[in-house]
Amino acid sequence: QVQLVESGGGLVQAGGSLRLSCAASGSIFSINVMGWYRQAPGKTRELVATITSGRSTNYADSVKGRFTISRDNAKNTVYLQMNSLRPEDTAVYYCYLSMSTNYWGQGTQVTVSS
Repeated sequence: QVQLVESGGGLVQAGGSLRLSCAASGSIFSINVMGWYRQAPGKTRELVATITSGRSTNYADSVKGRFTISRDNAKNTVYLQMNSLRPEDTAVYYCYLSMSTNYWGQGTQVTVSS
């Protein structure tokens, strides 16, 4: 049984920063992809950033230069440092783990006020 537990969401003013964390537990393969997706009200879920176990990263164009994804393989934890936040970053952020099956966290709300 794989579980993903997210933390770090909240309310922040535009221009501020937040750091999300996601810890995976259970049977985790050493080779995997972890990342973050987000879903705003009335919109489909979209990729934010992913990182492989070899630390190759991929970002959505909308967050490049503002968000940084990282991971601690020993802790099976992925982080998302979000800087220069904008109101359009407001969404529920979901942690993602891809092995032979895809797993999702429960989501954490990020709200950016203008």
